[in-house]
Amino acid sequence: MVTAQHKAVVNYRRRLKRQGMTRVEVHVSKDDAALVRSVARALADPERERETRALLRARFAKSEAKGLKALLASAPLEGIDLTRDRDLGRDVDL
Repeated sequence: MVTAQHKAVVNYRRRLKRQGMTRVEVHVSKDDAALVRSVARALADPERERETRALLRARFAKSEAKGLKALLASAPLEGIDLTRDRDLGRDVDL
């Protein structure tokens, strides 16, 4: 049997879906809960959503490399030793 409360929740979620919204659940520490809530509020606020979304995308969006050459060019390789000793294999008696 469907209760009135369950039916109300289903209708509410259906309305949100029609508006293009989706329900997201995340697990964060207590210290970060307020921060995540404030980010969600900023994304939902029509006045701040564009700036917030641009800021988050600039910081956390995956960069799409156009190919291997572009990927290697964008890789941070400072401080990495890319040289190696030439190894001719081991001596084998035939």
